[in-house]
Amino acid sequence: MIVLCTDFGPGPYTGQMQAVLHQQAPGVPVISLFDDLPCWDIRAAAYLLPAYVSEFPLDSVFLVVVDPGVGGDSREPVIARIDGRWYVGPGNGVFHLLASRASSVHFWRIDWQPEQLSASFHGRDLFAPIGARLATGWTPDSNEINEPQVAGEWPEDLAQILYIDHYGNAISG
Repeated sequence: MIVLCTDFGPGPYTGQMQAVLHQQAPGVPVISLFDDLPCWDIRAAAYLLPAYVSEFPLDSVFLVVVDPGVGGDSREPVIARIDGRWYVGPGNGVFHLLASRASSVHFWRIDWQPEQLSASFHGRDLFAPIGARLATGWTPDSNEINEPQVAGEWPEDLAQILYIDHYGNAISG
């Protein structure tokens, strides 16, 4: 199972990622958990993810694309294996709280690049193909790294509203 968690909002971008996934991992279910994470808010995504991942089976692949630095050198793309689930996305701190609360954590740097890599849509061009590979049985065998560093304080709980759903429910950290 592949699970999308993005800040794309309405529009074609989630569909473009789903098209790549269906082409490269036919028959693997693709679920859009979030397409409305707070825009460019890495910290909010990092606090929201732990509240939702436990509902998904082990070996699920989460594509988490909240990436204000897309195409830049400020972060490296990573694969993470955290308590039996796969995570693919930017090494910008979005997986920090999941990793800090886990009993088993591994990170790998993604060195592979497709022939055509957009400067602004690594979700479609880089993360989706890697997620499709993981969902069909591939595992990384090299380039294991330490968890990417995050800037600033990341308390265990955050007394702040991070997300308001369609019904008006406020979700805090």
